[in-house]
Amino acid sequence: MKKTIILTIATLGAALVIASAGDVKETWEKSCTKCHGPDGKGQTKMGQKLNIKDLSDAKVQDGFKDEEAFKAIKEGLKDKEGKTQMKASEGLSDDDIKALVKHVRTLKK
Repeated sequence: MKKTIILTIATLGAALVIASAGDVKETWEKSCTKCHGPDGKGQTKMGQKLNIKDLSDAKVQDGFKDEEAFKAIKEGLKDKEGKTQMKASEGLSDDDIKALVKHVRTLKK
C-alpha cells in the first residue's frame, strides 16, 4: 500500500512538473516573444526597436540576478527618462513570474 501511495505521489509530481514546463512556455510565447523572440535574442521588430538585450548571451545573464528579473517582469522597466521599456506583467502570479525567470535562464548559451 505504501508503495502505491508513493508511486501515485511521484506520478502526480512528475505530471505537475511537465504541466508547469508547458505553462511557462505558453506564458513566454504569449507575453514575451513579441519583443524577446522565441529564443530570447530580441531579434524581433519590436526587440530591435527597443534595443533589447540578447537573453541567450551568458554575459547578459551574468549581469542580472533572478530577483532583478522577477522585479522587472512584475513591475516593468523604465529607461533613464522614465519612459516605459517593458510593461509590467498582467495576470501573472508570483509563481508564474518565477517560472519565467527560470525559463530565461535556460536560454543561456
